[in-house]
Amino acid sequence: MAQIVLGVGASHSPLLNSPAEDYPKHAEIDASGRKLLDRNGRAVTYGELLERADPAIRDQIRHEVLEERTAACTANIERLDRDIRDAELDALIIIGDDQNEQYGDDNMPAILVYRGRTIVNNPLMMGEDAPEFWRHARSQYHVKGDSIEYPVAHELAAHLIDTLMDDAFDIAQATRLAKPHGEGHAFGYVHQRLMTEKVVPIVPVALNTYFPPNQPRPRRCYELGRAIAKAVQSFEGDARVGILGSGGLSHFAVDEELDRMVLDACRTKDGEALSTIDPARLNSGTSEVRNWITVAGACEHLDTAWQEYIPCYRSPAGTGCGMGFAVWR
Repeated sequence: MAQIVLGVGASHSPLLNSPAEDYPKHAEIDASGRKLLDRNGRAVTYGELLERADPAIRDQIRHEVLEERTAACTANIERLDRDIRDAELDALIIIGDDQNEQYGDDNMPAILVYRGRTIVNNPLMMGEDAPEFWRHARSQYHVKGDSIEYPVAHELAAHLIDTLMDDAFDIAQATRLAKPHGEGHAFGYVHQRLMTEKVVPIVPVALNTYFPPNQPRPRRCYELGRAIAKAVQSFEGDARVGILGSGGLSHFAVDEELDRMVLDACRTKDGEALSTIDPARLNSGTSEVRNWITVAGACEHLDTAWQEYIPCYRSPAGTGCGMGFAVWR
């Protein structure tokens, strides 16, 4: 019987490929008109966030603090890389989101399983006028040389589609990528930063976390995770399968309360807490928490091996990203 033997939660923010001295440059984007939301999902200006922010945040954006936190994030990424390698997986299901990289307003599936035999990762495509710090930050999602076709566990992917359809999930599917971007950032990040020594065939599952109105609700995400675990168990053979939630936690305004609640509920297997998060809080970048909720549902039979949380503030207004790293075994 196939089994999910490893669960992983992994933030994938561009900050994770940025040195401390580049954090203020990211903050300039926040202050110059980025669409920002408060903790209740309401649109706010940078100035409004700054007015409401805890003055103590200024101590958390000192250069020496940023250096410590960037180093801690890098250490956690390397730890996840080792854990995935050591798990000796036959396949890794990646729950990620697409941000107009392959899917857009002409067709935005709520839940899509990719079942091509391979998936391509292309070099970074960015205009020549892009700032160097931004080019470097985004480079972590892309191959550095020629395009690479990475293996897909396509038989498992097809089985997931069939089984989830039988379990009342309406699943979109794809066998190829239509746009030249290649695999989206949520999936490219795993290949480039979490499989540095060993490439495991993946099953890309794209959730529309980001774009209303057809974002899967938190309870549906948790139920999807449980259904994926059940589907894996019915897959022929004795494959060792992992599942990974790529993205999150809160951003672009850091919400430590939400992040710590999510991590605690993952650790204590509190599916009801995860299922009843107000969807209004899961918009913009924070929407990627849905990927973690899905993995938590799939890992009810596993225990948390370790978790780390690092609130990476980058401005006195409290913008940045709550970085989460977790493993279930």
